[in-house]
Amino acid sequence: MMKLYHCPNARSLRPLWALEEMELDYELIIMPFPPRFEFAGYLDINPLGTVPTFIDGELTMTESTGICQYLVDHYGPHPIGMTVDEPAYGEYLNWLHRSDATLTFPQTLVLRYSRLEPEERRIPQVVEDYGKWYLSRLRCVESALESREFLCGDRFTIADIAVGYALFMGVSIGLDERYKPNCKRYLADLMQREAFIRAREK
Repeated sequence: MMKLYHCPNARSLRPLWALEEMELDYELIIMPFPPRFEFAGYLDINPLGTVPTFIDGELTMTESTGICQYLVDHYGPHPIGMTVDEPAYGEYLNWLHRSDATLTFPQTLVLRYSRLEPEERRIPQVVEDYGKWYLSRLRCVESALESREFLCGDRFTIADIAVGYALFMGVSIGLDERYKPNCKRYLADLMQREAFIRAREK
């Protein structure tokens, strides 16, 4: 059985959400954060110490969006995945990679230097600068949602899980107050999905 190591509200929420959308069987191991210090033996499972870790047989994966893509490609076809012959496939891949490289990266710096570091090591200027950087990069999401319910292919896909998680993470670090109307509507709709609610409850 597949196994997912998860910390509440961490990037592991992406594959957990995908597993729930696909109604696949899996074992969920919930850990305190940061698991490299708080969960005994975690560095033996994932030497990086990052979250998530996903195991399927002999396969171990640690990239949240990559795990989502693996699930739809390996256990699909499924409507939340896209195949190479679909017109929106390139756009779909772009959103998957943009979700971390462009959106979640600046959030990580905001989180680290506003909450995770000891008080004496926190850097308000980093928090302000990278918060603005993240919000400026959200313009692409706001624009894409101008006349759409979802990001690509006229349906909900793992691209929405990947980007939606970045928007959700923004809530936890107080950046959502500056979201534009399309992003606010989109996030609110995603958070009403039954699979998202189940994932949060777990």
